[in-house]
Amino acid sequence: MSAVSDRGRDPFAGRIPITIITGFLGAGKSTLLGKLLRHPDMHRAAVIVNEFGEVGIDHALLSGSTESMTLLPNGCLCCTVRTDLQETLREMFIQRRAGEIIDFDRVFIETSGLADPAPIMHSLVSDHMLATQYRLDGVVTLVDAINGSSSLVEMPEAVKQVAVADRLVITKTDLAQDPAIKALEQSLAQLNPQADQMRVVRGEIEPRELSNIGLARGEADLPAIERWLGRVSNASTDEGTYLGSRVPRATHLAAVRSFVLWFDQPFTWQSFTTIVQVLTSLRGPDLLRVKGLVNIVEETGPVVVQGAQHLFDEPARLENWPSEDRRSRLVFITKNLSRELVEGLFKAVGTISAPAATPKI
Repeated sequence: MSAVSDRGRDPFAGRIPITIITGFLGAGKSTLLGKLLRHPDMHRAAVIVNEFGEVGIDHALLSGSTESMTLLPNGCLCCTVRTDLQETLREMFIQRRAGEIIDFDRVFIETSGLADPAPIMHSLVSDHMLATQYRLDGVVTLVDAINGSSSLVEMPEAVKQVAVADRLVITKTDLAQDPAIKALEQSLAQLNPQADQMRVVRGEIEPRELSNIGLARGEADLPAIERWLGRVSNASTDEGTYLGSRVPRATHLAAVRSFVLWFDQPFTWQSFTTIVQVLTSLRGPDLLRVKGLVNIVEETGPVVVQGAQHLFDEPARLENWPSEDRRSRLVFITKNLSRELVEGLFKAVGTISAPAATPKI
């Protein structure tokens, strides 16, 4: 885990936000993106579409085009991925800077229905050029109100897509009965309680609902932190009971847990990075999503950390705590990894009870 961003520099300023839009087969991504591409507020947005997806994105908009990048009538740039995603993002940024394409101020990436969003998230962390020019704003996962419940039980890809989401969009709600929708919402809430949920009919959604999900500046206020972290309880029973009591143990859902850990005492940077390194090396594939605020000694503001599986974003410092509560808080969504095991690791490495010398961060 790398050092925290330099003191005095806003770690989020100037970076182009990226929203990943994912969802299982038939969830309605193409319908939603087709409506999104026509919206007038998308005139400075770029949309990257996986051309190997199950349905081409509103292909009438792109018919007749042989170029990978297409400027749509409303000014939105649409790009189909024919090469590596990292190469596409680098090329788009270079052409933007050279004035060869529109000066886009945000990017939406649509994944295919069977895709794991984690590798895309990793691309933004492991590629130095991308990490300095782009930032992950959030993951939006679409869930089909008709088939979503069965997909969660039968398909591990659908479970992971929900687990890493910052926002959950339930589609086809006009075709499903309300009790079934509410049961699905309950399942989603127990699987990923920190993610906001919203219902959408026929892909009708405002672009603002899919953007500004993450932290955008170094002086984040309490509402911004709560939006990013989600509903964080201080109760000892953060782990949901639905997965164990309502879903058969043989399903993929039964292995997924969500919980929040709180720490009264601050960490040294060395102790915290040691914990993260041990945890990722031993159980990296089981860390579906981790994010939170960490109290590091001799720091006036919290350190923002977030990651998926074995890779974590570059940690960033906020100027001030959003409230008087300066305890560290970490949100975990894990697979086959209990709260007790994670807590045990933190206790074994330990926090500190008094300030100590730490590396300059």
